[in-house]
Amino acid sequence: MDAGAALGDKGRMKTALPIDDALPDLIDALRRTGRAVLQAPPGAGKTTRVPLAMHEAGLTKGRIIMLEPRRLAARAAAARLAEHYGEKPGETVGYRMRGDSKVSKSTKIEVVTEGILTRMIQSDPELTGVGAVIFDEFHERSLNADLGLALSLEIAAALREDLILLAMSATLDAGPVAALMEAPIVTSEGRSFPVESRWLPAPLTKRARFDDAMADLIMTAVADTTGGILAFLPGEGEIRRVEAQLKRRLPADVNLRPLFGAMELGAQRAAIRPETEGRKLVLATSIAETSLTIEDIRVVVDGGKARRARFDPGAGMSRLVTERVTRAEATQRAGRAGRVAPGCAYKLWTKGEEGALSPYPPAEIEAADLADLALELAVWGAAPDQLPFLTPPPEGAYAEACALLQMLGALDNCGLITAHGRALARLPLHPRLAHMLVTSGPNAASLAALLSDRDPLTGAPTDLTLRIEALTDLRRFTDARPYGVHRPSLERIKQETKRLRQIVSKSSQHSFNQQNLSWAEMAALAYPDRIGIRRKGDAARFQLSGGKGAVLDDGDALASQRLIVVTDTDGNPREARIRQAVAISLAEVRGLFAEQIQWHDNCSWSKRDRRVVARQQEKMGAIALDDRIWKDAPDEDIARAMLDGVRDLGISLSDAAKRFCARVALGRHGGLDLPDMSPDALAEGIEDWLLPYLSGVKTAEQWKRFDLLPALRAQLDWGQTQALDAAIPGQFQTPLGNKIPIDYAGEHPEIQLRLQELFGQTTHPMVGKTPLRVTLLSPARRAVQTTMDLPGFWAGSYADVRKDMRAKYPRHPWPEDPTQADPTLRAKPRGR
Repeated sequence: MDAGAALGDKGRMKTALPIDDALPDLIDALRRTGRAVLQAPPGAGKTTRVPLAMHEAGLTKGRIIMLEPRRLAARAAAARLAEHYGEKPGETVGYRMRGDSKVSKSTKIEVVTEGILTRMIQSDPELTGVGAVIFDEFHERSLNADLGLALSLEIAAALREDLILLAMSATLDAGPVAALMEAPIVTSEGRSFPVESRWLPAPLTKRARFDDAMADLIMTAVADTTGGILAFLPGEGEIRRVEAQLKRRLPADVNLRPLFGAMELGAQRAAIRPETEGRKLVLATSIAETSLTIEDIRVVVDGGKARRARFDPGAGMSRLVTERVTRAEATQRAGRAGRVAPGCAYKLWTKGEEGALSPYPPAEIEAADLADLALELAVWGAAPDQLPFLTPPPEGAYAEACALLQMLGALDNCGLITAHGRALARLPLHPRLAHMLVTSGPNAASLAALLSDRDPLTGAPTDLTLRIEALTDLRRFTDARPYGVHRPSLERIKQETKRLRQIVSKSSQHSFNQQNLSWAEMAALAYPDRIGIRRKGDAARFQLSGGKGAVLDDGDALASQRLIVVTDTDGNPREARIRQAVAISLAEVRGLFAEQIQWHDNCSWSKRDRRVVARQQEKMGAIALDDRIWKDAPDEDIARAMLDGVRDLGISLSDAAKRFCARVALGRHGGLDLPDMSPDALAEGIEDWLLPYLSGVKTAEQWKRFDLLPALRAQLDWGQTQALDAAIPGQFQTPLGNKIPIDYAGEHPEIQLRLQELFGQTTHPMVGKTPLRVTLLSPARRAVQTTMDLPGFWAGSYADVRKDMRAKYPRHPWPEDPTQADPTLRAKPRGR
């Protein structure tokens, strides 16, 4: 079958496309296996040729569903496919996306945005009436595409063996996808013209503004080249700023066309279609990388940045962040210049910097908020490891998402979906905002839309109610407020508000638990883990109910509030800076979360105060709504808290305790059955041996004076104590009857005592058969001599010591023959 036959007579295209040569192999693979992976470069024609070829080859009687990652791409693809039949979208070819659809009973090919497929599957797991699902641009690895493929593979395996599945990609490493799908790979080599890359001669300086540098590079491309120009910028803001600069500098024959997802449909079409006069300059986001075909492009100017969905801990949801492009993306963008003729690609980085680019963008499932995914899987009734994911979701992020859903009441304690969770899943919102809307009713629609979009105000304080005022009465707001307003965002929010209000109002499945709530109460329902209480002190620091900390600028109007709900921060994991919040009263918090607020008796060690603090607190999560001194805290609770203090301060042994531990260690080495009293063992078992002795100890100062020896001795029973004393006695008895502690910490057991106390001792002091190391002290208790042979000392060096000591201490006895003298510690009376 040739490509023309595959499309039928009506489907013959005047312009041959690279994909045409691969269509026969693709149709044959789908007939044989029902699955395939199509690898084709951008511009090969796969989006517009493949669905037509599949339909006109009669592969299935059901509808062909094709997923597109973006709304603009879905509309454009549907329009081009419909042109083949001389129709408008809504007849043979239709499209469906959030808030907009054009389909009919006669629709055979339906182009949908990726999230729509999940909704279709959840409402009809057999996909009744659907014969094939095409995953276009699968290399972008969006979360919805990964989930849609996993669910479709399970449906095909369990319910629909006839369901045809096709993944199409421009740059994807097709092997892993083909292995997952158990499908053959069909490759279209494509035909493109050479593209010359032009890099910056030197890196941009840190002071260089991106918008200025990009405008300058575009003007260079305009001056040095001919044909249409496609410039890649990360988002609408950058597009508008560069557009404003270029309007003053471009030649009159250059038609400037912005292109981004949130634009009005007519303006989007104007950027895509060929110009009748003059030269086209399109300022586009990454939407133009692969999803769209823009006519007449000969030059690409790449700013080297892209926006990606990443989990934003500051917002508690996925947000778009700006990052460097990868090498794969840069190559794909440059390839847009070589579709119709040799082209040129200008890059806003140096050739050396290109080597530092990451090879591929990460799959969204690796970095995005997984709350939506966890909710969808709970509705489906499967864990991640039970579905064929190309990249499994990270365990930690998935567990965090499930914990959030349990907090919102979407999952029960066993992780199973609740009726409330099913209601949340039916709404096109993040579970946080869906929970707020389901609980509060249609009045929360504007807040849900506002929190789903970018901040419409610039230069405004953090107070969320200012945004509500702008949304409610913009003219009055701008008359009274000096803040900047991003009107396109405000219009999107208004449109989304109407749509959400209609969805909730028409749904009979929602029973609103609470109505007529304040904006603060609604926000608290969406962010129960972001209720913040101001900490004591001068700085506007807040403790959040979820356990994290956040800080406000001291001059902010909310800085003096005791309680706030934080709806957006900068995401700093240590102490986030609050970007958006609203004040809430204690009565409102109690009214919303009465079941979650409980009194807790708490004894804990305070590192700051260096003491045990006993408090009774009325807590919601990590915040204390009320805090009182716990006057009659039990001794055991105080002692347990002091254990944490001991761990903080460390175990410091007195000299006597050190000698005891040394004796025990020596005894263990000698074979005695004794407990381990090494520093590590004492720290590890501190609760067992120390806790009973901590009664009355509450502060660092008291711990400093605490004697550990009784607690250490108590670890030995009577028999162990007797065995230790017999084998390794703790004291040596002098001729005067004094008991001198023996120190076993050194190489030899040692005693220290005044020299005169050993007068009359003719044998060397021993412990069993082991000689003691004897340090002899002067009357001032300074070391005079150390010996392990006392008789030898008496007979030898004692004479020199005696001569020196008689001069220094004349009132003390220094006999010529110490072995015949009586031991003494007394001095001669004065005057004798």
